[in-house]
Amino acid sequence: MDKTDLAPLIEAFELLAAGGFHIGADWQAVHEICQAHEGEKPFDWGHGLCHRIEGDDWNADYWYRRAGKKRAAGTVAEEWSAMKAELSTQL
Repeated sequence: MDKTDLAPLIEAFELLAAGGFHIGADWQAVHEICQAHEGEKPFDWGHGLCHRIEGDDWNADYWYRRAGKKRAAGTVAEEWSAMKAELSTQL
């Protein structure tokens, strides 16, 4: 994985966050980025968060397992904050 691949993921999640993590075009953009990088742990983690936002916990948990993560106990915003901090160290 090229580290620069993470920048578009972070930017897309920031737009989604700014919109209140609602399902729509910003959610779809993040989901498509994650799908394009299936099998890469940071993107699988993002894929899990996408499905958590969607309310599909079963599917979310599948992607979290693939990423070696667990669904966070806090809010989506709190999880995104922690995810962003970790991903930013990989840029």
